Amino acid sequence: MTALYVVLGLVVLALLAVVVSYNRFVRQRNLVQESWRQIDVELRRRHDLIPNLIETVKGYAAHERTVLQNVVDARSAAVSAGNGVAAQAKAETQLAGSLRGLFAVAENYPDLKAAGPFQQLQAQLAETEDRIAAGRRFYNGNVRALNTRVEAFPSSLVASTFHFEKAEYFEVDEPDVRDPVKVDFS
Repeated sequence: MTALYVVLGLVVLALLAVVVSYNRFVRQRNLVQESWRQIDVELRRRHDLIPNLIETVKGYAAHERTVLQNVVDARSAAVSAGNGVAAQAKAETQLAGSLRGLFAVAENYPDLKAAGPFQQLQAQLAETEDRIAAGRRFYNGNVRALNTRVEAFPSSLVASTFHFEKAEYFEVDEPDVRDPVKVDFS
């Protein structure tokens, strides 16, 4: 009779461990989804700022149509990138590159650089970029935690049983970030 109680106790303990592990997976998956939604909010904010920025630049640099069109096209691609993290990251990389080109053109127009609306939009965009970077770090940290649990034993058994899968990291390829800074005192 005592052996039956021991076996029954072990079965209950095993079931309790599976339930606890399952609930942790659910919490981590929801945290990954919620942190992605925070990034999405900031990406939408950036996408909403870009038309105002383009209109401001148009007034000063109307003959820079190619640069402006590149930004418009990149914004459209980023807005309609789809649901995948990798597709969104690729579109955001292209958008960031076109915005760098726009700001490089703005350097040639001192009146534009000094204009209040342009400075405000540039400051808002910089703040949004900082928020996106912080959100990306938070999201990727949550993805790392979930992916570690999906791959680690014995939680991998629960993950495979209940179809919990690894999540994608949000990696934006910005090659210019790794280049050395050029200093010119002329």
